[in-house]
Amino acid sequence: MAGIYIHIPFCKQRCGYCDFYSHTNLQLKQRYVDTLCKEIELRKHYLAPNETIETLYFGGGTPSLLNTSDFEQIYNALSTHFSLHNLVEITVEVNPDDVNDLLLDTLKSISCNRLSMGIQSFFDHELTVLGRRHTAQQAIEAVNLAQQHGFSNISIDLMYALPNQTIQTWRETLKLAISMNVQHISAYHLTYEPGTLFYKQKTNKIITEKDEEESIQLYEILIQSLTEAGYNQYEISNFSLPCYESKHNSSYWKNTPYIGLGASAHSYNIASRQWNIASVITYCKQIEENKSFFEIEFLTEKEKYNDFIITSLRTSKGVDLQKLTTLFGEKSRSYFIQQCQPYVHTNMLCEKDNFVRLTQKGIFVSDSILETLIDV
Repeated sequence: MAGIYIHIPFCKQRCGYCDFYSHTNLQLKQRYVDTLCKEIELRKHYLAPNETIETLYFGGGTPSLLNTSDFEQIYNALSTHFSLHNLVEITVEVNPDDVNDLLLDTLKSISCNRLSMGIQSFFDHELTVLGRRHTAQQAIEAVNLAQQHGFSNISIDLMYALPNQTIQTWRETLKLAISMNVQHISAYHLTYEPGTLFYKQKTNKIITEKDEEESIQLYEILIQSLTEAGYNQYEISNFSLPCYESKHNSSYWKNTPYIGLGASAHSYNIASRQWNIASVITYCKQIEENKSFFEIEFLTEKEKYNDFIITSLRTSKGVDLQKLTTLFGEKSRSYFIQQCQPYVHTNMLCEKDNFVRLTQKGIFVSDSILETLIDV
């Protein structure tokens, strides 16, 4: 199987915490869509001929800023140059304040069967600090409207460890999220990435980062609340009701090929990684002039091994030791098992049924564990 990712980099405004590539000049949108469709044609042979495309994901940025003709133009280009007959999941990221009858009807018309809604919080004062455009009430109404339009696979994004967030507001946000009967919840710890407004504000002591102890407490509340409500934690930051895991994102963690289309989009075909220019204007100009618009890196066996370990350990199943042996040999398996032993003895990793996975204790310090397990 394989997946297609479409990057729509436009935003009405840039959130203070976001370090993803985005652009606020919406006047470039039509030129970008035209260029994106040209890239779709140019890249039609990127995936192996025998790869079955099962997932399509519109991410951003803010894909919900596209209008009906934009979505139709992109989808028609994809249908022309790729075989979409085996698609089982089409996801579109939407902002709550963009959700209306026209948008939902448009998404239905391109066979979208999964929405990913960037809600982040159900408290207006927290949303204001994050720089989000919507209110808590708009988020609730957006989910309700999507459900009324027949969307039965809805994911919402939440954030925790916000500067002005309390244990109580986090509990209330989770309680409300659960009450809305959405099928999937992604919850991310706020990070202060260099170059963002939040990073600058933290450096200048305008806002204060949550300490590790409180962050762990918030994460424990997340796991407990969602698990008790019937959600399965299938990845460090992702929870779903049974059978509603994100098939597209799961493909990243299962080391399957995908093609990324659009400015700053990344692609992976087992042998190499490829990433497009992270500038709308330069991306459009290079493709219009038939010039190179991406960089490529051919992966060494060590890099493939590290990718496999990092992506596998993020999932609840963990590293499949049999698959590790098949892909990289017995020597790599022995090396990995040896590296894991200190964490197995301290109950941060669990080895069982030919899998090695993070325990809940290990999840809290997963980044430091992963750093020591990769082959440098």
